[in-house]
Amino acid sequence: MARHQDGKNRERGFDPLRGAGDRRHGPPRARATGDGADWLWGRHAVEAALANPRRRVLRLLVAEGHAAPANAQMIEHVGAGEFARELPSNAVHQGLALLADPPKPTLLETLAEPAEGTMVLLDGVTDPQNVGAVFRSAAAFGARGVILQDRHAAPLSAALAKAAAGAVDVVPHARVVNLSRALETLADLGWRAVGLDGSAEETLEQALDARPTVLVLGSEGAGLRRLVAEHCDTTARIAMPGGFDSLNVSAAAAVALYEASRRQSAGERG
Repeated sequence: MARHQDGKNRERGFDPLRGAGDRRHGPPRARATGDGADWLWGRHAVEAALANPRRRVLRLLVAEGHAAPANAQMIEHVGAGEFARELPSNAVHQGLALLADPPKPTLLETLAEPAEGTMVLLDGVTDPQNVGAVFRSAAAFGARGVILQDRHAAPLSAALAKAAAGAVDVVPHARVVNLSRALETLADLGWRAVGLDGSAEETLEQALDARPTVLVLGSEGAGLRRLVAEHCDTTARIAMPGGFDSLNVSAAAAVALYEASRRQSAGERG
């Protein structure tokens, strides 16, 4: 899993799992909580959030010398100093910042019906950069959605939205209390679960077919938890002929999503 400079971030008042919070200097700022408003920054993330009807927008800041998005309302043009005070010092913002509620989750059953295509279920993946990259790959390969646990999962914070390049507002997500029960529900609705496990006998290419598939990925190091793995129909590993024995979880998700979309496209043509 990618490592964060937590100590330095906390000195700035910025927690990578929470987003832009109160810093030691300057006016009070909206705290990033699991269910509260948060600052987003960067053109892709801001434009996608503005286009998402499931977002409640509170403020849109445009720094001097930068253009507002075409779909923007409630624009506040501010000087560079005022703009910078609202964001952590390491934010790559491109002159745009949006204060908005996080995107609302979808019910699991709504996300899963009808059973077709591919979804991703994340087990214990807490790094916002990794989760954001998984959303980005899910959007790139046309996945139906991403399933997260209520606990043991990163909130859809500013850092995550930036890593996703707007994909959190394109790809719907569901939050569930119990992943094992969620997999049981998905099985009843016609989904087949394939868990990624580096020690599995089958390769991903052998395990995947054209059926509706949930790709189940665990955290780096710990991998899939036992009960979650037991609720998968099968487990599979990514074949790596180069000899390297592991991938970052977001890279593994990208490979798995590509392979799943390829197999399902072949099934539709066949």
